[in-house]
Amino acid sequence: MRALLTNRLSQSCLDRNQSRPATRAHTDDDRSQSLIAAAALVPVIDRPGDSTILLTQRTQHLHDHAGQISFPGGRVDPEDESPTATALRETEEEIGLEPHFVEIVGYLDLYKTGTGFLVTPVVGLVSVGFSLSPDEFEVADIFEVPLDYILDASNHRRESRYFDGIERTFDVIEYENRYIWGATAGMLIDLYKKLRSDD
Repeated sequence: MRALLTNRLSQSCLDRNQSRPATRAHTDDDRSQSLIAAAALVPVIDRPGDSTILLTQRTQHLHDHAGQISFPGGRVDPEDESPTATALRETEEEIGLEPHFVEIVGYLDLYKTGTGFLVTPVVGLVSVGFSLSPDEFEVADIFEVPLDYILDASNHRRESRYFDGIERTFDVIEYENRYIWGATAGMLIDLYKKLRSDD
């Protein structure tokens, strides 16, 4: 898995000292707006025989993305040296995953969200043996989805919905009773496209 991720994501890798990857930006909102820099960790857990993607479900009382399924991550703080630093810091704060369990293997394309964030998705290979301690204020649940499920295009679809009177179309992946949509689903499908390219 390490070799596949590294080889397929190598073109979007950046040095830890760079501010963000030089890639195109996907979007779930076409409106022009000032964007807030953010980063998220896409944690691929290196389980023997069946790698998984770790996701969180946010609590219902949060101001941004309440109740939604997301990657651990958040706004870039002034003291963060890079998107990688932001992603690792936010991940440890939100779910207690210590950075030494995470090997950064690449980056997905930047993603503009309808809520005004420009997100750098940082892909990390997570070694087994970690323990988690979720922030109960932010995180309602933590779960895993098999990577093979994400890499099966039959599990991807597009849906439309009206938000504030504007129709938007977005990506959706359903897994068991989990409805993964919007930016998180879009990033997962970007990961699929990169890992399945030239298969």
